[in-house]
Amino acid sequence: MTSLTETERAALDQAAGAPMLAAVERWAAVNSGTGNLAGLRTVAGMLADAFSALPGDVRLVDPDPVEAVDPDGSIRTVERGAHLHLRMRPDAPVQLLLTGHMDTVFAADHPFQTLRWLDDGVLNGPGTADMKGGLAVILAALSAVETSPLASRIGYDVMINSDEETGSHASAGLIAELAAGKTAALTYEPALPDGTLAGARPGSGNFSVTIHGRPAHAGRNPEEGRNALVAAADLALRLNALKSLELKVNPARIDGGGPNNVVPDQAILRVNMRPSTPAAKAAAEATLRDTIANIERDHDVHCHLHGGFNRPPKPLDPAATRLFELVRECGSALGLSIGWNATGGVCDGNNIAACGVPVVDTMGPRGGAIHSSDEFLIVDSLAERAQLSALTIMKIAERGTV
Repeated sequence: MTSLTETERAALDQAAGAPMLAAVERWAAVNSGTGNLAGLRTVAGMLADAFSALPGDVRLVDPDPVEAVDPDGSIRTVERGAHLHLRMRPDAPVQLLLTGHMDTVFAADHPFQTLRWLDDGVLNGPGTADMKGGLAVILAALSAVETSPLASRIGYDVMINSDEETGSHASAGLIAELAAGKTAALTYEPALPDGTLAGARPGSGNFSVTIHGRPAHAGRNPEEGRNALVAAADLALRLNALKSLELKVNPARIDGGGPNNVVPDQAILRVNMRPSTPAAKAAAEATLRDTIANIERDHDVHCHLHGGFNRPPKPLDPAATRLFELVRECGSALGLSIGWNATGGVCDGNNIAACGVPVVDTMGPRGGAIHSSDEFLIVDSLAERAQLSALTIMKIAERGTV
């Protein structure tokens, strides 16, 4: 790919000229932390209005039920927001999936709520890069593609979920449903400030292990008790020892304990595990269960495991590599240098890749310091990434494959 056609240039000019910054400023001004249902409803409505400019069918999809383990060991249902879905030309010969998320990590009472300009062209604000900037890029790119003669060859589903930041438990089923049979997928997590994309990703699983011991007086008859807190600490140490090049383990929290004169009879260990390959994931699952069984035996306690691997590992297979190379070719035609590196983070791209669909999951604008009050968006990259997406989509439509 060495030059752009006049048709392509016209569509790319349309993409670059879209009012993306204004959209980001409107959307980021509304708090939409994953648990802020009122804020999510507002943003979902704003997005539905905005994406209705495309000639597809827009709907809001109810979230799937989500369970959580409270510090007292009880299991409760967590309410999540609705997801946005747009469907366009489902009978076209080439089908794509584009995904993003409307939620942020900043709760309604978090102090980081406002936008401000840093250096010239750098906007600081909650969700500016992760990923309301990415949502603006999706809309601009697709609006541009719709002006191209290639539009009739390509259909797409756009899915914007409300719970990506907490693992997409309420939207995983929708993601899998929409990914089925797709030619390729693009997800709009932010690229790094220098434009580098995320390549291979590990999987991720969050687990809560509730340990039931036996209470007793700490001085009179402690030997009759079974200390659940000690068992949880031992389990944390044993799981931590499983770390390897192919598996990251993070024992993150222990809930439990009580008065100093009572042997604690319940504790909950929270742990995250990140395997780099499917084989490492299978081994981690087996070892986790074996380690819990050993804790039950050695401490004479009973354990209940809750959770699982909600993000499968995402290695770069040949189809994904071809898609990355196409994005790089499109970048070169636009004067952009596109590279990618493996990362330890996870996202909805993991779930899409597990469906056998090649995906590039950092097609959003350049930015950084995400998940912190220093989050920033490099505003000029909105236009460059909208053009990159539009050209990539048109090339897939032209080729009929990646």
